[in-house]
Amino acid sequence: MSNFVICISNESNPASLIVGKAYRKLPDADAESKGLSRIVDEDTSELDGYLYPSSIFVPIDLPEVAEKAFMASRG
Repeated sequence: MSNFVICISNESNPASLIVGKAYRKLPDADAESKGLSRIVDEDTSELDGYLYPSSIFVPIDLPEVAEKAFMASRG
């Protein structure tokens, strides 16, 4: 399972999500069983992320070097 996703719709959350932007997805089996994904969004003060409908994201695989850079830039 991918640790990163791209937002494909932000109609219900335009202030929190940017369409076409990659986000880190955190593991949350309970949320996923309800069709939700735990995402670290633009409000990086919430390290546990927020729940969003999984349908507004698509999983992506990043090369290791890109993943390291992504993680370093977001703490």
